[in-house]
Amino acid sequence: MKENDKIEELIEEIEGKKRKPDGISGLIIAGIAIAASFFHLYTAAFGLLPAMTQRAVHWMFMGALIFLLYPVSKKRSLRKIDPWDWVFAGLVVASCLYILINWNAICDREGMPIPSDIVMGTIMTLLVIEATRRSMGWPLPIVASLAILYALGGRYMPGMLAHAGFPVSELAPFFYLRTDGIFGIPLGVSSTFIFLFVLFGAVLNISGAGQFFIDIALALTGRSAGGPAKAGVVACALMGTVSGSSVANAVTTGSFTIPLMRRAGYTDTTAGGIVAASSTGGQIMPPVMGAAAFIMAQFLGVSYWEIVVAAALPATLYFASIFAMVHFRAGKLGIKGMTREELPMLREVFRKGWHLLVPIVTLVVFLALGYSPSKAVFWSLVVLIAVTWFGAAEYRITPGKLVKSLIVGATSAIEVAAACACAGIIIGVVGITGLGLTFSSFLLDLSHGILPLTLVLTMVASLILGMGLPTTANYVVCSTIIAPALMGMNVTAMAAHLFIFYFGILADVTPPVALAAYAASGVAGSNPMKTGFMACVMALGGFLIPYMFVYNNALLCSGPVLNVLLGLIPALIGIIGLAAAVQGYFLRPMNLASRLLFGAIPFLLIYPSRVADLIAAGVVAAYFLYQRYRSKVELAREEA
Repeated sequence: MKENDKIEELIEEIEGKKRKPDGISGLIIAGIAIAASFFHLYTAAFGLLPAMTQRAVHWMFMGALIFLLYPVSKKRSLRKIDPWDWVFAGLVVASCLYILINWNAICDREGMPIPSDIVMGTIMTLLVIEATRRSMGWPLPIVASLAILYALGGRYMPGMLAHAGFPVSELAPFFYLRTDGIFGIPLGVSSTFIFLFVLFGAVLNISGAGQFFIDIALALTGRSAGGPAKAGVVACALMGTVSGSSVANAVTTGSFTIPLMRRAGYTDTTAGGIVAASSTGGQIMPPVMGAAAFIMAQFLGVSYWEIVVAAALPATLYFASIFAMVHFRAGKLGIKGMTREELPMLREVFRKGWHLLVPIVTLVVFLALGYSPSKAVFWSLVVLIAVTWFGAAEYRITPGKLVKSLIVGATSAIEVAAACACAGIIIGVVGITGLGLTFSSFLLDLSHGILPLTLVLTMVASLILGMGLPTTANYVVCSTIIAPALMGMNVTAMAAHLFIFYFGILADVTPPVALAAYAASGVAGSNPMKTGFMACVMALGGFLIPYMFVYNNALLCSGPVLNVLLGLIPALIGIIGLAAAVQGYFLRPMNLASRLLFGAIPFLLIYPSRVADLIAAGVVAAYFLYQRYRSKVELAREEA
């Protein structure tokens, strides 16, 4: 339990410190969090409320919790809630109740707001921006504020950016009383899907699933070359199936695997980089991907299961690329595996914790059967709580653990809710001003209609925005203004949105601002910047995979099974070639010419071509046989 407390403290240190008030204030916060969890569980079980009602109640809980948990500045006390924060929390509640109580009247006067609508809309907009600043820092609120200024002063904008402009009396009600603004699709997804999946992760984590996944990873890979590092990759992949947070994944798995890596011979920087790169992949690992994946399903008008299916092979390729990097690096450094005595027994691990896999399988089955994500995760939660009583005592979810999970789940969901609410302001401006079409036209003109150049520009934009914006907000902004341009160049909607989604996530390992690397470096005790660059190197395969699935939709499990396999094999060859070239090792050390040759292989395979596939496979096979022959010759010389 003490170890879990240390992990939670590390996560808070990376993501931003929350208050920990005691006494009556602490009880009030706990009460709000538990009420929020019960509300979302109730609507998941018995049916969602009308869109605006569901979203208003959701933000009423989340917004109030933000002002009670996050001080106005880091200098304020974390034990005492300032008087003005009670006022702000009360204003959030009042603004939401205004909608809930007056909704029928608001609908009747659609397009003709009264003064109270304008006042409450202005208050709510300011509260959302301030709540986001407190919980997520300055970048997203700055973007939202600039968007509002753009909407207000459109007539003063130059050239193609100019528009008629909108007064506050029109903008405030637009953001506040419509499903195009604050209470738009992002907050709608937060209120229906994201909260429940965060709660599911909290309950699973408190049951001991994190240690279970780590033990499985160690038992499977610990004895091979570089075993502790490979175990870190596998553990992050397993944790990624239920956690969409790269920071939480890095801290949870890193706390156990980084010390093992250091003992095996890896430097602090390398160990932190491997964990950071692997944990970042958790946001693209089905069935529980990052929050943006649920928003993507709504934007595309498809079921979440279709997103899961499309993302499965790219996620597998991502982790395979890191695994290959780790394997070749272990060979290069001569790092051996762990002994049998140091490792847990796979049979014993499964005997004690097999039941923790049942709710994950339940979730996948329910999604595949066509159940909504909220229904699927609700029943998976019920199954999870029930099955823990059939396993070892340390995994059981007692009433006390359940209450703690309800509180942790609710307070863990507030940052995503803030990002979704604030992103709604940006989406509203893009829609009301026509900025999306303007930017798409600009991007097409800048790239001269050349798809590879457009993809590179999109990648750069996503990475730059990702340095300041969380993945969810980054995806919402980029998909709103860039995805139409990609689709205008015959890129499928799924590929275009996943391309943007991937690079928004990879910003977590792209220096100078690499949040997952900062988290891992905090555990490893390494330099954050050096760890970020190492993580970026380990994740290099992830920078190529999106280009591959844009040009070959078979990697998104689209089309006949044979086509999918014919697309997957060259992609695997490409990422293995890239890993060998970067690490300078295959079966044995590689010279510069060989590294350059292998480094060219993945670029040769981006565009699907049977000739290129055969050439790449031939080069890798021939080099494999050559290095194997050299190894045998040298071994014979040593024996002679």
